[in-house]
Amino acid sequence: MDLFSLESNKAEVFDKIQNLRKELTEHNYKYYVLDNPTISDYDFDMKLKELQSLERQYPEFYDAQSPSVRVGGEVVKNFQTIQHEHRMYSLDNVYSKEELEDWEKRVIKLVGQDNLTFVCELKYDGASVDLTYENGVLKQALTRGDGIQGDDITANVRTIKSVPLLLQGEYPEKFHIRGEIILTKEGFTKMNAERIAEGEDPYMNPRNTASGSLKLQDSSEVAKRPLDCLLYTIVGNNLPLKTQFESLQKAREWGFKVPNQSRLCKTTDEVMDFINYWDTHRHELPYETDGVVVKINEVHYQEELGFTAKSPRWAMAYKFKAEQVVTQLHSISYQVGRTGAITPVANLEPVLLAGTIVKRASLHNADQIAKLDIRLEDSVFVEKGGEIIPKIVGVDIQKRPLYSKPIQYITNCPECNTELVRKEGEAQHFCPNYECPPQVTGRIQHFISRKAMDIEGLGAETIELLFKEKLIKNYADLYELKPENLQYLERMGEKSANNIIQGIEKSLQIPFERVLFALGIRYVGETVAKKLAREYHSIEKLEKTTYQELLLIDEIGERIAQSVVDFFQDETNRVLIARLKSYGIQMTIKEEDLANDSDKLKGLIFVVSGVFEKYSRDELKELIEKNGAKVGSSISSKTNYVIAGANMGPSKLEKATKLGIPIISESDFEQMI
Repeated sequence: MDLFSLESNKAEVFDKIQNLRKELTEHNYKYYVLDNPTISDYDFDMKLKELQSLERQYPEFYDAQSPSVRVGGEVVKNFQTIQHEHRMYSLDNVYSKEELEDWEKRVIKLVGQDNLTFVCELKYDGASVDLTYENGVLKQALTRGDGIQGDDITANVRTIKSVPLLLQGEYPEKFHIRGEIILTKEGFTKMNAERIAEGEDPYMNPRNTASGSLKLQDSSEVAKRPLDCLLYTIVGNNLPLKTQFESLQKAREWGFKVPNQSRLCKTTDEVMDFINYWDTHRHELPYETDGVVVKINEVHYQEELGFTAKSPRWAMAYKFKAEQVVTQLHSISYQVGRTGAITPVANLEPVLLAGTIVKRASLHNADQIAKLDIRLEDSVFVEKGGEIIPKIVGVDIQKRPLYSKPIQYITNCPECNTELVRKEGEAQHFCPNYECPPQVTGRIQHFISRKAMDIEGLGAETIELLFKEKLIKNYADLYELKPENLQYLERMGEKSANNIIQGIEKSLQIPFERVLFALGIRYVGETVAKKLAREYHSIEKLEKTTYQELLLIDEIGERIAQSVVDFFQDETNRVLIARLKSYGIQMTIKEEDLANDSDKLKGLIFVVSGVFEKYSRDELKELIEKNGAKVGSSISSKTNYVIAGANMGPSKLEKATKLGIPIISESDFEQMI
């Protein structure tokens, strides 16, 4: 065959491959997204085999978006952890109409507008995923992880038939879309039937099985599982979407599987109608759902409301009434946390609850035990509610043993036998022994955690092992470890030991605000640590501060102030900090982080409202804080300025005008700084 004929034949093959890909993609969409197949399974399989055969013969025509990748084959030994471009927040929960109405009132107060609309969506019980699309092509899929970063599961997600590899219609150049990877009830039942037939134990519930499937190393094994992907939130910069309801419609047009049950509502009465309907009819759905997510429909109001440290202010999850079971309480054990707090845990007769076997339940504190009048061998009511850990909510007194006695709460620490203390006004008992083993390992585990020093290679089990082998007694000891200290430990080789040492060295670059959080000062979470770092700039200045000075800082109350002072007055803590400084840990804010900071607006309070052209709302808030002012959540007599953009709520405008508060533009604000 001459060169011309060869090239001509290749062109024909390429056209054939492209036509098969287009046809199979269309059939995938009709079957898995629209639930409207127009071809038999046999015919589909024959076309797919033809495509696979041609792709094997002509590897030069490989395409990562080909329908053939749906069958998997890529093996991933380690899932790379990647930071989310946009943080994945969790949702706050409500359980009644009254709580939902309270949320609505808070939202109305914050945006200064009472004609809001809401979008109700079913809350799917699956594994959260973030999909990134660029120029209509699936580029990356990440698990939720801790919300800040997640694991790269792209190879496995490509095998899920309802996830489009190529989009259709007109779409933004780049965006993220989020949803849940689920197993349908039918698919889950079929999987378990196959496992039982093969003599294996059945899976416990669809959610955990879906989540576990995404972390299988062989994507061809993932492809065999009947996973589905339901999507509900589009995230990105400067997206041409004005409402949540519009974004759901657009996502469907682009080829995503977006359930049709969502509803646009104008009042909380309409929202409750939707909730009540699905509370009754949810069992008719092909997948598990445990509630309804209610979102503010207008995107500019979502941007105005923003986020708390953990959740969006513009969305709320209404959880359906929890499943409840009765079982027997056999004993109570007591756990010691890193702060010395004692938590009683009920040990139960194992019972199936919401798809998992429950053996333990939280009892919170001594007051809760007394309030329930709970006794050993009682028959108790257990439910999960909105909590991960089940809890005991009541006792069946009719079944109580005749000679039962009230439980006597422990008086000494179960780990070190030190006498427990309980401060006035606090619910929990504490072990005051700073050297109590669970407190020591708990502090170190907090220190290395992702949101703190983020030391790769180290986990809770390794910390326990290092402590047990007397290689560490506190978190400063980590910086004196050598590879030869580690490599002969149980389940630890030379490579793992070197990875841990490298992770410890890398943590020297962690910024001061996260170091401050890592120290484990009681009541000092991420947000407070950041505030203290910005206020004092260095550990030396913070060490010298007083209780009264701390109280002058916004949002620092008496409890936090006293805790900070107590921490730095403790000689043990001062020695640890001196050691950490000597190893090169960041104990000051870097100059570049403070380069644009000023006190120009110190003492002023700004409220930001509306949609802006030059800055995002978050950028404006950051500029306000970097110049010494405070961002107010709502307009009051204490507000000094309102920075107003387009679509500012009329009631906010009216309130600002009535109080005589200056209303300025983003350009006016730029002039101020």
